[in-house]
Amino acid sequence: MSDKKPANAASAGTIDLGGDLTVNRLGFGAMRITGDGIWGDPPSRDEAKAVLRRAVELGVNFIDTADAYGPNVSEELIAEALYPYPEDLVIATKGGLVRTGPGVWPSNGRPEHLVEAAEGSLRRLKLEQIPLYQFHRPDPEVPVEDSIGALVTLKEQGKIRHIGVSNVNEEQLRRMQRITPVVSIQNRYNVDDRTSESLVDLCEQEQLAFLPWAPIQGLDDSAVAREIARRYDATTRQIALAWMLARSPSMLPIPGTGSVSHLEDNVRAAEITLTPDEVAQLTKAAS
Repeated sequence: MSDKKPANAASAGTIDLGGDLTVNRLGFGAMRITGDGIWGDPPSRDEAKAVLRRAVELGVNFIDTADAYGPNVSEELIAEALYPYPEDLVIATKGGLVRTGPGVWPSNGRPEHLVEAAEGSLRRLKLEQIPLYQFHRPDPEVPVEDSIGALVTLKEQGKIRHIGVSNVNEEQLRRMQRITPVVSIQNRYNVDDRTSESLVDLCEQEQLAFLPWAPIQGLDDSAVAREIARRYDATTRQIALAWMLARSPSMLPIPGTGSVSHLEDNVRAAEITLTPDEVAQLTKAAS
């Protein structure tokens, strides 16, 4: 596949966030431009920055990150690589987790922590306002109303533009929506893990964006996926992303990588339009 001209994320079409931000419907997740266990620096900061710059060259204008990635490293690299930002670039970040070591992700949904986290993200990203700020995960020790209330205050102060949520169920979402509009949900979702299926449908019905994390999983060992990939001269990873794009117009996949070549392969999925029959075959094969 490497001898082919790289595709452009615009081939996936666009999606609106909050009614006033339009982005191409294939984004980039900046978690894996950090070190092992999403901890510390990547093996090469120069390579990580090259990935970010290449993503923008390929039409990616939505980048998802979090203060917990590194921690802080991912946000710092985004600013180092891309600031001053292109006018159409939307950077989404998250707060609500703390890091105590590689692969360890304790929750902290206390309002004072979320305010501190958001203000730190503003500094690292060199932004006056974060376009989309997401509550990373509900904290079982803190009512979600208190956590979201802190984000509402930040929004009223002009420090964040839109509020999104992550790793939630519908009951938690509804409690949050009673306090403020929510424009996006970011949950684990892929062809093999459809636990959040009802939330994907909800996003489509209510015109929210659904940001699936871990989107490229579940098809490596599928004979059906390999056959469909052969038809498109593609990889099963690309077919997994194409399935995601076909699943719902509310879907905004954010595949991540620390490799320029893997990034280019991922963006090629934007050119693949699966037929309804192929979507059904893949869905059934992964069930």
